Amino acid sequence: MIRALLLLIALFLPLPAMAQGDARVAIDTSAGRIIVAVHADKAPVTAANFLAYVDGKRLDGTSFYRGVGAADYGFVQGGAQNDPKRLLPPIKHEPTMQTGLTHDDGALSMARYAPGSATADFFIVLGKMPAMDAHTDAAGDNQGFAVFAHVVEGLDVVKAILTAPKSATAGEGVMKGQMLETPVKILTARRVP
Repeated sequence: MIRALLLLIALFLPLPAMAQGDARVAIDTSAGRIIVAVHADKAPVTAANFLAYVDGKRLDGTSFYRGVGAADYGFVQGGAQNDPKRLLPPIKHEPTMQTGLTHDDGALSMARYAPGSATADFFIVLGKMPAMDAHTDAAGDNQGFAVFAHVVEGLDVVKAILTAPKSATAGEGVMKGQMLETPVKILTARRVP
């Protein structure tokens, strides 16, 4: 009787790793699996955009192609790399000051040029990077990047991608020397229960 009551109570307790509005996505790569919790309740526009790429299988066959930093601090970037056959229209920017999400360990954020230009490329942060958050008191483009998810399993895979060898010649401008010698394939990205 007590076991049945405890089981019934447990069924109604919220899961600690995910908020109620989160969707889980498994990103299967050639380096291993990364599972993320997509925060649809906190970043609805950005989360819906990422999930549209997942549901449309538009990330399948893309790659993680950039790594900045070393060991436990930095970020890896992946996505469609402006492939016009994969891209959906750019989305409205959701700054961190609006969503309350920050660039902490395991955060996923949209890559962009100007605010409102994000499409299919995203990055995963290792360590805390508050400089990537919005800072309204800063001069110039102070909107930061739009966090929309967090890694819940597979940070070891992200670290392996970050520490993979970089090409000395690939990339342009600030990206020169940051491009992976051998990009890590995103085999599939799918919602999981």
